[in-house]
Amino acid sequence: MENPRPPYPLNSVDNALRILQMLRDQDSIRVSEVADELGVARSTAHRLLAMLVYRGFAVQDDNRGYLPGPSLSAPHVSTGMPLRSLRRVLLPHMDALCERVGETVNFVVRVGTQTRFLATVECPQVLRVGDRQGTILPARLSSGGQALLARLSDAELAELYHTGEPDQADGRCPGTVRPGDSDAPETMSPDGFHRLITSLGWVRERGYALNLEATEVGICAIGMCVVDRSDQAVGALTMAMPTSRFSRDRLPSLVAELRFTVMRAGGDL
Repeated sequence: MENPRPPYPLNSVDNALRILQMLRDQDSIRVSEVADELGVARSTAHRLLAMLVYRGFAVQDDNRGYLPGPSLSAPHVSTGMPLRSLRRVLLPHMDALCERVGETVNFVVRVGTQTRFLATVECPQVLRVGDRQGTILPARLSSGGQALLARLSDAELAELYHTGEPDQADGRCPGTVRPGDSDAPETMSPDGFHRLITSLGWVRERGYALNLEATEVGICAIGMCVVDRSDQAVGALTMAMPTSRFSRDRLPSLVAELRFTVMRAGGDL
């Protein structure tokens, strides 16, 4: 049975949802195709697609086409406690940390081989890292994802990341995640997996993880796990900042502030 059209439809919302259906049903879409399908100007279609890219529902390929983004097929988040409760406990600590260090603070969780940003507190500085809520990044690259992966044993990591030999055609490993393949298993070469294990050993030794422009040029981040009273990791807090404000001299004080925050937050869980 067809759903009835609402009496007061919002055309902009309807257009965005129709684009999501196009992304779901087609291999790739272009701005001109979206404009023709929706009956809107190319500039309007471009702005709608830009917002979907911003929120992770679309990604642009090398040929300027648009593919389904990771948010379109992201699995359900299971944190062990209601997300609303987690946010209520963590946001005051995130606000306080943001005020002390003057940098943007995020709360992230790991879903398989991906990191999901669930909350952001933006710092007030003009040059800052913006709101990342809803963003999905590879766990092995993001600071929060690395901190959470470091909680796993090498055997658990081997189950999570299937190793294989690169394809001869393009040098990629069979099953390697491509844009939009958020539910596909991430496969890496044996050498890549060895490098991951080595880097996570560094994280375990120091108790925090670094992302030095690994996910976005010009942005650095520090991540640390938040654990509850039963020593279970519920997620990670990260501080993200422009590379111009990150320095090795500043790192000890930032790590100390982050460690203080995750201990206080963990005690409230």
